[in-house]
Amino acid sequence: MAHFMLQASYAPGAVKALVGNPQNREDAIRKLIESMGGKLNSFHFAFGEFDVVMIAEFPDATTAASVALATASSGALSKFQTTTLMTASEGMEAMRKAKTASYSPPTG
Repeated sequence: MAHFMLQASYAPGAVKALVGNPQNREDAIRKLIESMGGKLNSFHFAFGEFDVVMIAEFPDATTAASVALATASSGALSKFQTTTLMTASEGMEAMRKAKTASYSPPTG
């Protein structure tokens, strides 16, 4: 399965709801991800641009996108970002393949 980093920021109403009624959102997102055939590897609350950072595995990018769309369409998030991740061996394979690629950069 492919690995993805999911980053989310809560909308103001969701932040208010979480402060007023603290909830373990890891359980909710794990249930969603598993229902789509994925696996949640880690869940972290974070400081900065995003409130939550997760690492998950999905069978394919379409499934990852469906989870992102389902979550974002709830209205509870102000921002959601999905990043495809590669293992070290996948990165090495990409480097090897890059050596065989032919690219012509723009000229002036």
